[in-house]
Amino acid sequence: MKRRTFVTAGLAALTSAALPARRVLAATTADLPAVGLDGKPLTLKGADINQLRASLRGELLGAGQAGYDQARRLWNPAFDRHPALIARCVGAADVKHAVGFAAAHNLLTAVRGGGHSFSGQSGCDGGLVIDLSPMRAVEIDPLARQARVAGGALLGHLDREAQAFGLATPAGVVADTGVGGLTLGGGIGRIGRKFGLSCDNLVGAEVIAADGSWYRVSARENPDLLWGLKGGAGNFGVVTEFVFALHEVGPLYGGTLSFPFDAGARSLLERYADFTAGAPDELYVGLDAGPDEHGQRVIELDVTYCGAAKDAERVTAPLRKLGKVHGDSLAMTPYVELQGSDDMPGMSQHGWYLKGGLVGSMTPGLIDTVVGCVENAKLDIFYLGFQPIGGAIGRVKPHDTAFWNRAANYSMHVAALWKTDADHDSVERNEQWARDSFQKLEPLTRGRYVNIASMEDRNVVSAAYGDNYPRLAALKRQYDPNNLFRLNANVKPA
Repeated sequence: MKRRTFVTAGLAALTSAALPARRVLAATTADLPAVGLDGKPLTLKGADINQLRASLRGELLGAGQAGYDQARRLWNPAFDRHPALIARCVGAADVKHAVGFAAAHNLLTAVRGGGHSFSGQSGCDGGLVIDLSPMRAVEIDPLARQARVAGGALLGHLDREAQAFGLATPAGVVADTGVGGLTLGGGIGRIGRKFGLSCDNLVGAEVIAADGSWYRVSARENPDLLWGLKGGAGNFGVVTEFVFALHEVGPLYGGTLSFPFDAGARSLLERYADFTAGAPDELYVGLDAGPDEHGQRVIELDVTYCGAAKDAERVTAPLRKLGKVHGDSLAMTPYVELQGSDDMPGMSQHGWYLKGGLVGSMTPGLIDTVVGCVENAKLDIFYLGFQPIGGAIGRVKPHDTAFWNRAANYSMHVAALWKTDADHDSVERNEQWARDSFQKLEPLTRGRYVNIASMEDRNVVSAAYGDNYPRLAALKRQYDPNNLFRLNANVKPA
């Protein structure tokens, strides 16, 4: 039951690097109702809109214009946002103009990179969406072992370019995730236990702050801002370019192992916990419990070994002994295939409701609760699972980056899914299972990972940032004192 099974069918990519050959040139003369930062209605003057449109190389779209309905759609169709305006930026200058417009009008503002936000914060109703999806360039320097990645690029774009040179950086597990959102929230990937989080490999960036100022960020230039970008979400500005350190990564030993859930799920989870607790940094073994494509409940392991190829079979052999193997695809596999980089639809064919938290260890109490939640699920599509962290991720000191929760060993997720044509009662039933399940599991967690946390939970920010929060609040005051960038795991200005 690969996670990718549920995200890869459906529409083609929402956007591409190239804009339509003919731009919309007709001026918008009418005033436009919109929503302010305070949630109250306001009116945008037609002359101001015209001025913004004229300043952009990209398009400025409003309701009723060609391309608007396609551009407003998010990866998660559970959210049906209708922004007043969408600025489809093709470069940093466009971003600067859009940010300036939003700030001048105190306009509710969302920033869209890949549009993959599980909680729908890549869009907004009645505000301005600063859409970076046309900005998808990736440049690899194989000598410096660095990648320069535009703010709207997807993981698959980065992986494919880097792998052409035998290089990679830890970057998620689903190829049509946006590089920007993933990195700014932390970034757990298949090779992260060996090389760290995505944000740990961030060595530079270019940022447009809330006042329109441009910043180049590195260990020598504006290092405080670099620190904040490493897990502090989108709180400090729009990142138009990321610079990542790359590592030698060739074909890896990996794939999936699946086991029938009903054939001893509890004992399998116990053995999984014992094995992963002592696993080498080179081994990633994610776990999901839920129905496969035939509706049979399984436990599936997502395996990647990035150590020496000669050791792969020996290191992974205990996994086949965890239970009765139902399916086995482990083999030497190109990294881009493990990542799914040839399959990037841009929009899920299912609505998603996701909650999650971080876990120190898989205790007997946690395992019993997980098994009970899966057994109680009366849904067609769901999963409850774990991504292993630890390793190199856990050896970074909590104060060294904005990403605070370095002691956790697993990121746990509870996801309910439904077909886009599901009725309201079905959607509510699915969401309620996820809420009820996480309510039972939450006391067993220790911290939050903002990329999968539900923003409706009041304690997400404090649980994610811990003792780093005061420093983040001071940075927020410096770079975004009016909290323009608030549709995120939001830090309030000190």
